[in-house]
Amino acid sequence: MKILISDKLSKEGIDILEAVKEFEVDVRPGLSPENLKLIIKDYEALIVRSGTKVTADVIDAADNLKFIGRAGVGLDNVDLKAATRKGVVAMNTPAGNTTSTAEQTMSLILSLSRNIPQAYASLKAGKWERSKFKGVELKGKKLGVIGLGRIGSTVAKFAKAFGMEIIAYDPYLSADAAMQRGIDLVELETLIKESDYITIHIPKTAETKDLISDKEFDMMKPSARLINCARGGIINEQALVKALEGNKIKGCALDVYESEPPDFSSPLFKFDNCVTTPHLGASTDEAQVNVAIEIAETIRDALLGRGIVNAANFPSVDAESYIVLEPYINLALSIGKVAGQLAIGRVSEVKITYSGDITRFKVASVSLSLMNGLLQPILGEDAVNYINALDIAKERAIKVQEIHSSNVEEFVNCIYVEIKTDKDPFVIWGTLSANQQPRIVKINNVYVEAVPEGHMLFINNKDKPGIVGAVGTILAQENINIAGIVFGRESKGGLALSVVNVDSEVPQTTIDKIKNTKDVLFVKYLKV
Repeated sequence: MKILISDKLSKEGIDILEAVKEFEVDVRPGLSPENLKLIIKDYEALIVRSGTKVTADVIDAADNLKFIGRAGVGLDNVDLKAATRKGVVAMNTPAGNTTSTAEQTMSLILSLSRNIPQAYASLKAGKWERSKFKGVELKGKKLGVIGLGRIGSTVAKFAKAFGMEIIAYDPYLSADAAMQRGIDLVELETLIKESDYITIHIPKTAETKDLISDKEFDMMKPSARLINCARGGIINEQALVKALEGNKIKGCALDVYESEPPDFSSPLFKFDNCVTTPHLGASTDEAQVNVAIEIAETIRDALLGRGIVNAANFPSVDAESYIVLEPYINLALSIGKVAGQLAIGRVSEVKITYSGDITRFKVASVSLSLMNGLLQPILGEDAVNYINALDIAKERAIKVQEIHSSNVEEFVNCIYVEIKTDKDPFVIWGTLSANQQPRIVKINNVYVEAVPEGHMLFINNKDKPGIVGAVGTILAQENINIAGIVFGRESKGGLALSVVNVDSEVPQTTIDKIKNTKDVLFVKYLKV
């Protein structure tokens, strides 16, 4: 498996990958976009930092690419929509530079409070201006943290050591979780109005772009100081310039900018109370080694099938969980493929119920696998994959519901799927055999233990003698070998189901002959 590293990466990370005999590692920093697009088709994995722009054009040319790994927080330089559409998992390293970015934040808070950069420049210029650079203490001041993820939480912990009071805004964190950290959760407006210092630690998204703009600056204290070590564009820079010009806030400190490198003619670089650094959040020796090791281990484990973690467009599955979930992922794919070929009508809703041991785990990856199998017969394998299946379902207004059942079901460990269409509803049950192989154990009201693999015939018939013999005779005449056959029925003399596994494709003429057999009601050829 070939891995391309297109930005500078610490040797410790490269060594981890080169130690795996299954890998061929190419380190080629500084590739032009044209050259990257030209060679990317040869690689299963791409590792970047912030220099390489992984555009839709690059991803579309990457016929073999399975994983993109960024040695750093965020994936701003990766086209996630294109990666998802192509079925490429994009991963980053959220933990590797936590300490370095939190320390950079505290450095900026302290620099802003004690006028350190300005005092340094003054002294270097041969001036002694002690009174000009009188600062303020952090003790007793209120720090508002926007985003209590790894970095935001670490900043809060560091700030507490300085005696600061911490409040935070994070719509995805429970009040109990914040309370355990000794932090009060508040609404964004409250944080902006009450904080002496405001620090930002959230990703840049469509929702967070220009989160801090004119309206928010109007609400801030005149003594407020604003710090951003997260992503440029979360603070509207034009609004920030107006706030500094109008003395609406005391000052700001920026490590990130709307465009990088920034426009150095911007007034931001002319204000004495605006401390600026060139995106140094992760620029420590330790952070560079940490993110290199973390992304190397992440890509290694993903390529070797040991699990996927820190993915932006795929549910994370650690190595330990993956051992348990892998058979269910395979089962779900088989269930989906069978259901996608047997269900009649336009699918509007899919309800997936899990019972047994699997309910102890996060099953998002299993649900993705099932939807992948369900949609492939409808849309084709080129259009649907493990990564984009739920996105495509959403685009088509298919409601997907996931349920964990603690009830004792008919089968101890099973996946039970109810599919609603504009025709007849369809129900299918699947479980694992003793050797962890997929089995279909019930379709609608008929119990059957079928092996969902290869070429299959599903036959509904009246429960009458002679059906099996007739089908066997037709297949023998067409030189189609039967690999296995199982039966089920609703009741004696009622509707019966025969599932026939065969060794080769079944032509339509053969299917028509079976359909014309007496007491046969329905025949469907499936490929799983």
